[in-house]
Amino acid sequence: MFHKVMVANRGAVAARVLRALKSLGIRSVAVYSEADAGLPYLALADETCAIGESDPRASYLNADRLLEVLRESGADGVHPGYGFLSENASFAERVMASGAGFIGPSPRWIAAMGHKTRARDLMAMHGMPMGKSSALLDEDEARTLAEAAGVGYPVLVKPAGGGGGIGMLPARNGEELLKAVAQARSLAQRSFGNAELYLERLVERPRHVEFQVLADRHGNVRHLFERDCSVQRRHQKVIEEAGAPRIPRAQLAETAATITGILAKLGYDVIGTVETLYDPAAGGFGFLEMNTRLQVEHAVTEEVTGIDLVASQVRLAWGERLDAVLPPEIAMNGHAVEARVYAEDPVRFFPSPGLLSTLELPQGEGIRVETGYAQGCRVTPFYDPMIAKVIARGATRSEAIARLDAALEATLVQGVKSNIPFVRQVLASPEFQAGDVHTGLGAEVLARAKAAALATA
Repeated sequence: MFHKVMVANRGAVAARVLRALKSLGIRSVAVYSEADAGLPYLALADETCAIGESDPRASYLNADRLLEVLRESGADGVHPGYGFLSENASFAERVMASGAGFIGPSPRWIAAMGHKTRARDLMAMHGMPMGKSSALLDEDEARTLAEAAGVGYPVLVKPAGGGGGIGMLPARNGEELLKAVAQARSLAQRSFGNAELYLERLVERPRHVEFQVLADRHGNVRHLFERDCSVQRRHQKVIEEAGAPRIPRAQLAETAATITGILAKLGYDVIGTVETLYDPAAGGFGFLEMNTRLQVEHAVTEEVTGIDLVASQVRLAWGERLDAVLPPEIAMNGHAVEARVYAEDPVRFFPSPGLLSTLELPQGEGIRVETGYAQGCRVTPFYDPMIAKVIARGATRSEAIARLDAALEATLVQGVKSNIPFVRQVLASPEFQAGDVHTGLGAEVLARAKAAALATA
């Protein structure tokens, strides 16, 4: 097993990984930028090391500096967490070339799944259901319009590299399409250094459902059921749950089996999440993309399966067999819902950095909280403004939702704005209560709240 692992990440992500390493008896090295010096998560590590300035390009995205710390610390493994360099094939290759282990999939899988159209082609070739999409677009407007006609309006313009919803723009006719392509190309180039775009058929009121997989380096793959991540704002997930409500279990099981069969045939390894779009009107799944890393929302899967995903990931990266890491039978027990608590304006969703003058996080039966902050810490403008994840588990979905709402009511954040009012509005909406979720639900709830406020003004 690994002797010492460097965690190439920060905040709640690093805290989660550091706890898992401690549970496995593995020594740890936490890194931190100037902005993160003194944050509570650093106390969880056996060793800490400053890596540079607050700007992530000079610290958490500085592969040269991270590899320098890896060498100086004597660590024999790197856990990249999620975000930053977690899906950077070049970084993974350099870690492995140094003689250390990269706790994630092999670099070839990171590269293969990092390009969306190539990943779609690969999965489709082996039988994964797909929504209609185009080839990569070129600069010729006539060919772009022809590709859209082949897909059928409305379409969604999407960057082939990157993620996070950046550059995803809808178009309902040719005029909108050409404007969207120009805007998306610029955004994609600035954000990902890759201006390649393609088109997908736009599904109205879709569900975002993803499947968690674990795999060993001996050809074995298993799934740990699904998560519904449909509630979003600006294409960013904000509420996630396991399992997915109002989709037949048999259909979910069939899709999960298709995914594990394909990944086993391909020889995929360690950990991954296959993201799909579920069309409630058609009643079918379509492949979206595959993330070759741990997901922010992995906690809801852990809560309903009892599996420590991070510890499992570490053991699989070391080379253990899947049947040694997971029990023979895994059942989904109860329901779990997670809310991401952000330092942001709850209406416009702009970040709200500042001093956390008060931070009181909930406790109680069925409640789990993950954070990298404590009262008196500062949320800086340099990184994702997530303050904490609050996860609630219950015997039923209704119980889990009620526990989460009560936990958020008991959460006190002062000094910065937070999105808690928005999250609680969504939880209380009749659609969410009924399990009638879709990717536009957050915007609909917000619009209703604005209309109600205007009516009473």
